[in-house]
Amino acid sequence: MGRADQIRDSLERAFQPTQLEVLDESERHRHHAGYQEGGESHFRVKIAAPAFAPMSRVARERAVHKALGPDLMGRIHALALEIAV
Repeated sequence: MGRADQIRDSLERAFQPTQLEVLDESERHRHHAGYQEGGESHFRVKIAAPAFAPMSRVARERAVHKALGPDLMGRIHALALEIAV
């Protein structure tokens, strides 16, 4: 299973989102720090879930990072988050 699928699975389990997009933007970062041949180093996640309603922006980002876990977060160079309720 690739990293994009792992991200998607983890976020679906944690938040039951109403919207979820996981975009691998690695090719846009070719020749930049952290780029890995074959991709799966730079991601953009667009997620919406009612679970985020009572959280601040920082708490939402922390919740996403926690849901992904330290192992997966350690294999991702960059993660851009767009989080909505």
